[in-house]
Amino acid sequence: MRTTDGRPSGNRRGSRTAAARLPRTGHGHGHGHGHGPVEPASRRVRLLLVALLAPLALATVVGMAVLYPFGHDQATGGKLGLDHVPVPGEVTAVAAGPCTAGPGNAPPGSPQPAPGQPAAGQPDAGQASECLTVTVRLEDGPAAGVLIQQRVPQEPSTPSFTVGDRVVLAYTGAAPNDPSSYQLVDFQRGWPLSVLAGVFALAVLLLGRWRGLAALGALAVSFGVLVLFVLPAILAGQGPLPVAVVGSGVIMFVALYITHGFTARTSTAILGTLVSLTLIGVLGWAFAAASRLTGLDEDTANLIGLLGHGIDARGLLLAGVIIGALGVLDDVTVTQASAVWELRRANPDLGWRGLYSAGLRIGRDHVGSAVNTLVMAYAGAALPMLLAYSLSGRTFGELVTAQAVAQEVVRTLVGSVGLVAAVPVTTALSALVASGEPVSAAVARGGEEPDESGASGKDTEDEAAAKAPAASHADGASPNGDGRRSLDADPPTVPIDLPPGLRRHEPPETARRRR
Repeated sequence: MRTTDGRPSGNRRGSRTAAARLPRTGHGHGHGHGHGPVEPASRRVRLLLVALLAPLALATVVGMAVLYPFGHDQATGGKLGLDHVPVPGEVTAVAAGPCTAGPGNAPPGSPQPAPGQPAAGQPDAGQASECLTVTVRLEDGPAAGVLIQQRVPQEPSTPSFTVGDRVVLAYTGAAPNDPSSYQLVDFQRGWPLSVLAGVFALAVLLLGRWRGLAALGALAVSFGVLVLFVLPAILAGQGPLPVAVVGSGVIMFVALYITHGFTARTSTAILGTLVSLTLIGVLGWAFAAASRLTGLDEDTANLIGLLGHGIDARGLLLAGVIIGALGVLDDVTVTQASAVWELRRANPDLGWRGLYSAGLRIGRDHVGSAVNTLVMAYAGAALPMLLAYSLSGRTFGELVTAQAVAQEVVRTLVGSVGLVAAVPVTTALSALVASGEPVSAAVARGGEEPDESGASGKDTEDEAAAKAPAASHADGASPNGDGRRSLDADPPTVPIDLPPGLRRHEPPETARRRR
């Protein structure tokens, strides 16, 4: 390639390398799009974050140690009167017929009926007259390999059975070869659920890569905290609300730091989540008490009956509110913190007020969809109950204020208020921290931190060479340092030898040189 006066431009690769080392400006389109956060530049910011979060983390660990039921032996299964043992089986035949069981159609091994009693499998008055006779081969238990028959009334709520279905039977512990010792209760779902979990993990890893792997690890930790701490502590008689608060704190600290790293951005997201969870807990407690919500639905009543000791049903309701809102809050707070840091990268001249205003505009769009997501999630979970209540003939006011519906309303609205509050709180905290941090030296040199895909965030050699002349135009310098513009980096839009009337826009130094 040649310069404008016809001489060779010299070492082309050397000029590109020099251009790649040109410093980045703090405006325009020179900033990268890496997602790595800028570390706090001042010791004061680091000390402030540690001072705010360290006591909270310590309190979470202490609370977990205090509430964990060490040495408590929780009774399960037969000790609680749950004598039925699940036994897997496979359907080998299905036949429709009458529910009456005479000598010709009684299941094999059925005992003879007592005088005045219906035969085995015969329905009582008011039951369906047509039944499905399902033959099942037992796959486990004391009678593995034995064929038994189960009669299932044909009703609208009866599931369909086909040959090859993998089912679960409840075994009472009586004679293992007696069909009356078993009851057909469910289907086996291990294989499809395992496939679905694998598809989910694969999708997360393909899109998130290393960040996705960290997210899966955080999900495993969250599940472990629920199963190994929250459930045992509540079953042992600890207050559901403090257990939920401590468990949520552990999940929040561990999951967010594993997924997003030990950075100022993650720390501000955690602070915003803590403030919002506190607001949710206070509002939930106040309005549950004001609405006289007891939390005693059918499932909770059955749980209390099985445990044999009292449990704070209202606290259990509030614990569900806090744990249910935690996942959505994490999404909102992390997104807001990331938005503020990216705004800071894009325009380092923005102060606290500018960052807060711009971040809040982003948050308004996010919170609108997030609130709708939360409401739809609760409505979907309560859909059968809502359908049943809609058939009661009651007015809308009576329907909404009923115990079962009202607790879902409180759960949804309290969670939504906390979700809305998370946006300005997290945005303000992030803007306060980010505005106090100057642009890192790495960004100033064009060496931004790598994103999840492995890209460094800075321009390639060719891209930097293409942008170098534009930077030199601003200060009148040439990229080659010899006063001449190289056509291999940024060729002129119009040949210099065109008549003046045909020339289009030219750089100022070209016009001065021609004059």
